[in-house]
Formats: sequence, C-alpha cells, structure tokens
Amino acid sequence: MAIALIVLAAGKGSRMKSDMPKVLHRIAHAPMLWHALRAGAALEPEKTVVVAGHGADQVTGSAHDYDEAANVVLQTEQLGTAHAVAQARPALEGFDGDAIVLYGDTPFISEDTLRAMAEARKTNDVVVLGFEAANPARYGRLVTEGDALTRIVEFNDASEAERAITLCNSGVIAADAQFLFRLIDAVGNDNAAGEYYLTDIVSIARAQGLSASVVRCDEAETMGVNSRADLAVAEAAFQARMRATLMEDGVTLQAPETVHLAWDTVIGRDTVIEPNVVFGPGVTVESGVQLRAFSHLEGCHVSQGSVVGPYARLRPGAELAENTRIGNFVEIKNAQLAEGVKVNHLTYIGDADVGARSNIGAGTVTCNYDGVFKHRTVIGEDVFVGSDTMLVAPVTLGNGAMTGSGSTITRDVPAGALSVARPEQVIKEGVATKLFEKRREEKARLTQKKG
Repeated sequence: MAIALIVLAAGKGSRMKSDMPKVLHRIAHAPMLWHALRAGAALEPEKTVVVAGHGADQVTGSAHDYDEAANVVLQTEQLGTAHAVAQARPALEGFDGDAIVLYGDTPFISEDTLRAMAEARKTNDVVVLGFEAANPARYGRLVTEGDALTRIVEFNDASEAERAITLCNSGVIAADAQFLFRLIDAVGNDNAAGEYYLTDIVSIARAQGLSASVVRCDEAETMGVNSRADLAVAEAAFQARMRATLMEDGVTLQAPETVHLAWDTVIGRDTVIEPNVVFGPGVTVESGVQLRAFSHLEGCHVSQGSVVGPYARLRPGAELAENTRIGNFVEIKNAQLAEGVKVNHLTYIGDADVGARSNIGAGTVTCNYDGVFKHRTVIGEDVFVGSDTMLVAPVTLGNGAMTGSGSTITRDVPAGALSVARPEQVIKEGVATKLFEKRREEKARLTQKKG
C-alpha cells in the first residue's frame, strides 16, 4: 500500500516566546520538523505534504533542506486540526493509498510505531495512535469497546466519566487518503473551542458502519513541545535515549550524562568516549576509536583505531584515516589526514591534505587564508614538520621532506629536502646581564618612589 505523510507544522507556538516557527526549534541540532519527517521516512512514503502557516517561508526552506520533494501547503487560518489536514487535499489529488497524519512538534514517534499503524490499517478503516498517560491532564480521551475505538472526546467536551479514562489521543491518525478527506468534509465545529477537530472523524466513520482501532505506544513517544521548558525536557529525553542505544550497541561512554550527541551521530562499536565530548551534526566515528575528554566534533569522519583529544576540535570537512592521532588543543578543518598521521599538540590544520605517517609538530599552522581567498596546503607522506612551523598556503611539502622548527615556509619543499626559514641566531656576549641589571635598578627606583 502506498503511503503519504501529512505533517502539520502551521502553529506559531506562542508559548515558545520566539519569532521562529515552533517546529524549527532544534533538538539535538535538528529542527523538530526533521525528527518527524525522519520517522515518517521509514515507511518510504510516495508523497510528503507539510502543512505550514506561521513563518511559512522558513518552514518551507527547512522542509526542503530535509526533503527536496516535500510539498509544502499553506494553512492561512488556524481553524483546527481537521482544517489543517484538509489543506493537503490538492497535493494528494488522485493519490491512491493511505495517509498518516504526523505533527511537527511531536518529534519522537518511532519508526516501529508507524509501521504498526500501517499494519493495522490493513484491517481497519481508521487507525489512531494512543497511549496510557501517567497524568492524562487535558489530553483527548479514546473511548473504546473491546478492541474497537468508538470515538475520541476532547478534554473540554468530556464528561467526568470520560475524563477518568487514561487511554489518551496522540493526534496521529492513519486512513485511506481520499476517505480521510471525505470524513473531514463532515466535521463540524460545534464544540467548546469552535474548531474543526480531526478527532471527530472517528465517530463519523463509526456512524457510517466503518471500523476504527487503536495502536498503543509508550507515552514518551508522544511528547509534544510547546515551550522552552518542554524543549529542554525533549532534548534531555533524546540524549538519554541515544546514549542508551549507543551503549547497547557496544560503545563505551565513561560518563554518559556528559556526552552530548546530534540527531544523526553514528558511532561504531568498541569506541570509547571519555567525559564531556560534544557532537555537532554530520559526525561518523568508526569502530575502535578513542575520543578523549572535552573534544568537539562536527561534520567529520574518524576512521577506526584513531585517537582524538583531549581538547581537540574537528570541524566540517575533517577526514581522519585509520590510526591517526589528534592531540590536545588541535583543530582540524576541511582537511584529509591519511593513515597514521600524528598531530599531537597545539596545531591548526585547515584546508590541507596530509600524507600517510607524517608527523606535524606542536604549534604548526597551515596559513590558509589571505584575507580574501582560502588556499590549500599539501603535505606528502612521511613528512616531519618541525614545531612552530608556519605553512603559508598554497604550498606543498614533498614525500619525506622536513621543516626546521620555527620556520615560515612560503615555497614548495621538494621530496626528501630540509627547509629552514628563520632569521639567523645572533649571540651578543654579556648583553643579557647588562639588561637585567638596568631593569632591576629601574624597578628599585620605582619601588622606593612608591614607598
């Protein structure tokens, strides 16, 4: 059965106190909208429709950043969830398959849950995602008879007996797409809020002699984000879940609560992560890597057997081959380091290619920016770069070359050559003694004058 996703993302989110649309606030470095789209992508949908409203241009841009094929439609008036879903009708004109309605501010619905809903749709006309709430509060209640769902009642419209029900509505619904729109046509707004509730389609379907059922999920999956406090809770929940998943998959986290991950972080088994390591988006770490304390990684790839840190920074475009060593206070940006390269201390390598087994001394800088353009440094295999070398790009060091400590290299160094580029050392006998004596006398005069 073909699947279409309808993702509701029109809300302003006034409780966020933000000029940015609510669904674009980030969890683990990705907009909430992306989390919802990623969950739905597990069903391999033929069509994805995002219903935007407040900040539509920004929502459209974000949706297309995730999925260029996503169709973004506009809800110009906020008249309720049924009205929002109805805006997707033109985009799904003639679509023959099921529609699943998701919410851009409910980022944790799992792939397994959505698959269960798709499976349940084979034997039910309408499928609703529900959960047992520890504190039902103001959630809509799911009224059932045995395994059948008879209706959904919103809290404001519920009786005392209905409010005692703990099976609550997540808002996620699956039905045949064209049937869904026909049901929405019959939805009215005679309720306490004066809105067109998507939940009313259940009682409408049942009145037509059709079936409805509930798929249950853990309450944590249905967490909605409506405020900055909710956002912080959601971030903590994501981090806790991802840390647990990594450890189950064979990754060692020495102090799990101090490691912060991005939504797309990939880490291989037998990797050891020390305390206070932070991952930005776009990081892949292969098996058997050691990430030492207080390191920061973003947009990079670390191959197996490598050691990074402590206090290292890998920026976008950093590609580390097998068994590389990146030490303390080293920054790598847009650079490819071949197997066995060592960059152990206090060094910046940017816009560079470093050949296998080369050793970069402390304090080395690839001077890649001339104030207008970026330039590339190429370091061959088995090169030894002496400490405090400035490599002024564009420049190339051939295989087996060497630079003397304190050199400023502005020209290419041939393979096997030594390049020393620093002023000649001058020694003036006795001058230091005279200078010290003069300074001490001056200090004594100033001290006496203050006294």
